[in-house]
Amino acid sequence: MSTKHAGNRHGSAVITTPSDTEILITRAFDAPAALVFKAYTTPDLVKRWWGFETSEWLVCDIDLRVGGRWRYVVRHGDMEVAFHGDYREIDAPYRLVSTEVFEGAPVPDPEAAGTLNIVTLEESDGVTTLSVLVQAPDQFVRDAIIDSGMEGGLQVSYDRLENLVTQSV
Repeated sequence: MSTKHAGNRHGSAVITTPSDTEILITRAFDAPAALVFKAYTTPDLVKRWWGFETSEWLVCDIDLRVGGRWRYVVRHGDMEVAFHGDYREIDAPYRLVSTEVFEGAPVPDPEAAGTLNIVTLEESDGVTTLSVLVQAPDQFVRDAIIDSGMEGGLQVSYDRLENLVTQSV
């Protein structure tokens, strides 16, 4: 198998809004889909790329099965940030569908403000394109996610994921 390496892809995630309620994130990695999927779904690996290097992990639980739940809690300075969800569909290493709820959402019912995240991985010549379609319940939630600074944190996390998978986990 030939592998095309683009070198450093840092900061290359592309974020678009295909509809009033959706965010689409696309990023290429110089690694096989199976390796990217493994890094996305294995707690010890998630802790090495998700969030900021300076964050302290408090919880990283993944019950990778349809109906299983996941939960991440990190402390960054004086602030704790927590997310959770459940797995709706798993087709390793090509597709992962789950819900996501930000536990600190400033809304009466954070569960109602949760999203459905559809992750797809397409591999060609050793390069895997990761696409994450985030489906929010309404435009207000979609815009709140975008306005939260999500892109900056996402670029950092995906750069860290690139570093991890190109070192052949």
